[in-house]
Amino acid sequence: MNDNIQPFTPGGAPAARADVEQLKAYSAPLEGRRNMLRLDFNENTIGPSPLVAQALRGFSTEEIAVYPEYDGLREAVVRNLMEGGCRERLNPDQVGLFNGADAAIHAVFQAYGDAGDCVLTTAPTFGYYTPCARTQGMTIEAIPYEGETFAFPLAAIQEALTRLSPRLLLICNPNNPTGTRLAPEQIIAMAASAPDTLLVVDELYAAFTGDSVLPLVDFAETPNLLVLQSLSKTAGLAALRIGFAVGHAAVIDRVGRVTGPYDVNSVAVAAAFAALADQSYVDAYVAEVLRARDWTVEALQQAGVRHHCDGGNYLLIWPRKPVAEVDAALRGEGILIRSMAGKPLIDGCFRVSIGTTSQMQRFMEAYLRLDP
Repeated sequence: MNDNIQPFTPGGAPAARADVEQLKAYSAPLEGRRNMLRLDFNENTIGPSPLVAQALRGFSTEEIAVYPEYDGLREAVVRNLMEGGCRERLNPDQVGLFNGADAAIHAVFQAYGDAGDCVLTTAPTFGYYTPCARTQGMTIEAIPYEGETFAFPLAAIQEALTRLSPRLLLICNPNNPTGTRLAPEQIIAMAASAPDTLLVVDELYAAFTGDSVLPLVDFAETPNLLVLQSLSKTAGLAALRIGFAVGHAAVIDRVGRVTGPYDVNSVAVAAAFAALADQSYVDAYVAEVLRARDWTVEALQQAGVRHHCDGGNYLLIWPRKPVAEVDAALRGEGILIRSMAGKPLIDGCFRVSIGTTSQMQRFMEAYLRLDP
């Protein structure tokens, strides 16, 4: 039980469900990040397209006073995906809108997870999957990544699919925090081999690898595959919380049934339209991040610093000093990183997001000075 939870006593606050009483909520240190070099949460580090700022400046008081309207937004998402190479001719009813990808993940568990059901995933991976599963009373089977390169445990996952027949299989691709990548063809084949399992592929970082399943998948043939994306990591809309689920219309319908009618606010809708209309801005930002990632890896190699980099706009570094000491020292320099303390396989390292080349030069100068 979470040590911070006080047991229910007569006359005190009512106890929550047993699964919630025993839950340790997913937490992220969000305070005190303004005016810092934000290399801790894998956000866009330069901000969104100027079209987004223009749309928000033009937001009227009337629009604030009425409930959100979503006319045309699903169609805009479909156009963006089709222009990005999506194989299937998607329909708007195959796109779900959510208050960030986190809300989509939560809705998937609410719609498809029941007490005693099994969720299969990997370890380490995005920490929000666990509280969502435990809130529903689900059991969790987390297969560890393999070796020093954190290879995807494909054989072990396939064996567990057969043995456990899990209700849900969650694959973060590329994985946060290890960057591990799995080929889209393998994901689609895995879904086809387990038709009673909903395979959710979390693609929030796929733009940095080109590993999306959408250019290959046919949801009529693989209706148990659901793809999650967002506009936080690439388009710079993290504060506004706008995410998408793409899949078979029947799955989108079921997941949508457990969400509120106005969960996505009007400001996020306006920003999403503007961001989707300026894909060239996103593409240029992604290209700069990839250049900066290459520069950072080369600098780490030259300095003899142990690190791991595969996919995504982040990499792992094992400092010589204790992680907490390095974290505090960098914060003192105005630079934020994310400690991986306590995570399986990677305890003792930290994750650093990749920004622009100039931002990474600032990070490397400070890091090599503070952890020589």
